[in-house]
Amino acid sequence: PELSEEPAAEMVKMTKSKTFQAYLPNCHRTYSCIHCRAHLANHDELISKAMYSFFMQSFQGSQGRAYLFNSVVNVGCGPAEERVLLTGLHAVADIYCENCKTTLGWKYEHAFESSQKYKEGKFIIELAHMIKDNGWE
Repeated sequence: PELSEEPAAEMVKMTKSKTFQAYLPNCHRTYSCIHCRAHLANHDELISKAMYSFFMQSFQGSQGRAYLFNSVVNVGCGPAEERVLLTGLHAVADIYCENCKTTLGWKYEHAFESSQKYKEGKFIIELAHMIKDNGWE
């Protein structure tokens, strides 16, 4: 019998490696991606509603209400671009779920107005893309 002349690389089926996913502790209330259930944030990282009142605003995304977080997990970040938002000019980068690639919101890279500087380095996730997990009543 004659051996195949096919290159070995074509005989091996290539698979994409899965992105590592961080898991938040079960003892904390968490927010997860509504599309794939990847953990996104610990409830303790949510900027408090008292702060919303202090700054006289609630957060709005393109698909409705949104929450502001100090830190998030399992999220990728696109390139920063300048956008005029309801609170003025900001440099923001879209953020997406590392697991399912759904755009979730954005990261504030730079605020041009001094009253908005507290947002720098923080993350907006739209409620339409989140579900509450672990210990919510």
